[in-house]
Amino acid sequence: MNVRQPELLAGLALSLPWILAPLVTGWRAADSRSLEEESADPPADPPLVSVIIPARDEEANIERCLRSVLATTWPRLEVVVVDDHSRDATAAIAARIAAADPRMRVVPAAGLPPGWFGKPWACQTGASVARGEILCFTDADTVHAPDLLARTVSAMRSRGAGMVTVAGTQEMGSFWETVLQAQVFTMLAMRYGGTETVNRSRHPWDKIANGQFIAITRAAYAAIGGHASVRDRVAEDLMLAQRLFTAGQRTSLVLGATQLSTRMYTSLRGIAGGWRKNVFAGGIDALPPHRLVRLLFPLGLTAFPVAELSPVLVFVAGLLGAPLSAVAQVWAATAVSAMLLGWAAVYLRAGRSPLYALTFPLGAAVLLWIFVGAIVRGRRVAWKGRDYVAPR
Repeated sequence: MNVRQPELLAGLALSLPWILAPLVTGWRAADSRSLEEESADPPADPPLVSVIIPARDEEANIERCLRSVLATTWPRLEVVVVDDHSRDATAAIAARIAAADPRMRVVPAAGLPPGWFGKPWACQTGASVARGEILCFTDADTVHAPDLLARTVSAMRSRGAGMVTVAGTQEMGSFWETVLQAQVFTMLAMRYGGTETVNRSRHPWDKIANGQFIAITRAAYAAIGGHASVRDRVAEDLMLAQRLFTAGQRTSLVLGATQLSTRMYTSLRGIAGGWRKNVFAGGIDALPPHRLVRLLFPLGLTAFPVAELSPVLVFVAGLLGAPLSAVAQVWAATAVSAMLLGWAAVYLRAGRSPLYALTFPLGAAVLLWIFVGAIVRGRRVAWKGRDYVAPR
């Protein structure tokens, strides 16, 4: 390919967004604070912490989660497992563990009331029987380090926060988890930046919580009416953070890479179903409340995978002999190279082989398929045998 200097410069200029995107995302994500900065020593007057675990069909995860929670160094603990009408052995496994540890009990959720989604109802059920001064809502697919609660309570006190939510490590055990979870969480990093970027924002729509681990003082929880205030929300964690912030409560997102880990999904089917549930019906609540912005959300949602795939398709077309201009060829080759380097850095930071960077076109294509499916479903949500309609 003979490229003249003006064509070379034009192609490089066009590829600048693809060159800068990983650099800017990495720079913004670095604006974060870690739980490692907080004390792991419980105070002299430790409050009772109630760890509430909503669980529906979690027989594969519940024991690992409970063993890790019960191994905490926090001296005053109660664990409330809310069995949300599980159709497997979840309740039996939890009951067996509870029988050997007086700090723990299993509570069955009552029938799902009209207008409620399952997880908020299970969380509200647990909160209604919990006795703690601090309520910690955590998912059944999480694993807790022994110092997680101590450092979280230290963070709440040092920051004067009504809520502290922890962003932990996302476990990626299979090929599809590694390819797709990296895509989703990189996109989230592009949207939100680092923890301190989120914490400094003065806009409610920039506030976010990780439903895998949210600690809230009972006073802050009562101030917003508990999970009843987010009863019909797909992303109830995100909306809790927004409700708390709007009510004047200080919220804080913090990294806990060595204190919390989660394996959200174990298969392509699980990943597709999980993100198809959340990404549109829940993601729309993370937007400014402007009609035009929300109308354009489907385009914005698909922009990330489309931007990844576009230069790849042009690059491959050029290799196959399509008649492309020199500018287009320079743009495509440069953008693809930049993305390969960016994804290699992502996988290295995640402790995975940088060769996974070669899979980014596949990941982008599958992600686009998931997003289109979510957009088609709109506010209709299906999860674990239940069908919901999210409000407008």
